[in-house]
Amino acid sequence: MDRLLDGKVTCYIDDKRVSCKTWDDYRREDLLELLVKGAYQKGEYLLSSGRKSEHYINCKPVTLSGEGLTIASALLLELIDTDTVGVGGLTLGADPLVSGVSMAAWNTDWDLSALIVRKEAKGHGTGAWIEGPVLPEGSKVTILEDVITTGGSAIKAATRLRDAGYHVDRVVTIVDRQEKGEADEFMESVGLELHSIFKLDEVVNPPVFELTHDSEGC
Repeated sequence: MDRLLDGKVTCYIDDKRVSCKTWDDYRREDLLELLVKGAYQKGEYLLSSGRKSEHYINCKPVTLSGEGLTIASALLLELIDTDTVGVGGLTLGADPLVSGVSMAAWNTDWDLSALIVRKEAKGHGTGAWIEGPVLPEGSKVTILEDVITTGGSAIKAATRLRDAGYHVDRVVTIVDRQEKGEADEFMESVGLELHSIFKLDEVVNPPVFELTHDSEGC
């Protein structure tokens, strides 16, 4: 959404002010359209959390396309604090995201490393849980997810990264399924804050975006 401030246009995602350039160049509504057409299905589904739902969102057809990953990465990057030095997530859903966001950051002269957290320790060699550059102890790392239901996968990733000595306090996702607020509660209980580009109801009932661009304000 956009808001007027002193006669100028300012842009926000989840009440966080972001660059209007991202909204203009990559267009949040374009990502929503890709999700509606390529990621969302309605029916009877069993989710990875073990719950049943009439709404199913699989972001991989979008995040594994050049267009979708480019747009999603730019928008996710807007929700990451500038003192962050790494982005990580649990394989498989986060794999394209951490790579895409790392590349998007590099294009803005921001060295943001990509970390992939395994579901099981590597069966040979070092037996590592985390793939990617080794960062200094205490480095700030943000967790990325494609879809959040209860937050279990994100918390697993955060736990592994914290065990490796990193500072993790934020999770950023493309879609928050809004399961009775459980994800927010679980995140808060382990010292994590959740930020999302979209809520489930936006994908199920996509709004009409009418952004007014003002070069002076953006």
